Order: sequence, then structure tokens, then C-alpha cells
Amino acid sequence: MNGLLLLLGRIAGIGGLLLCVAAAVVRLQGKYYMGGFQLTTLLQAGIAATVVGCFFLLWALTASGKTGSAVRSQD
Repeated sequence: MNGLLLLLGRIAGIGGLLLCVAAAVVRLQGKYYMGGFQLTTLLQAGIAATVVGCFFLLWALTASGKTGSAVRSQD
């Protein structure tokens, strides 16, 4: 389960980052549309994908420490 969450998080995060960079580069070229979509829409989709990736990675991080009981110190 953790492996799947890590993979999904990395794919979503990298995809979102690439979408944000692509939207920024095309916008800096003076264009407002790419592939029939307004660049602000693509930028927001990239941000959303990055947030979803962060959520999956956080989920994997918190799920890895669960042992079924309350977490206690080793004292």
C-alpha cells in the first residue's frame, strides 16, 4: 500500500510540476491558450495535481508508522 501511495504521489507531483512549468513557459512567450485551454486553467490543474501528490505522500508517511495500537515512546 505504501509503495502505491508513494508512486501515485510522485507521479502526480511531477506531472503537476511539469504542467505548471509548461504553462509558465508558454505564457512567457505571449500566448494565452495551449491545446484549446486557457493557460490559467492549465496552471490551476498543475497546482491541483501537485497538491494531490503532496496528499498521497503525506498519507504514505503517516501510514508507515501505524502498528495498530497507540504510538508510544520507547521509555
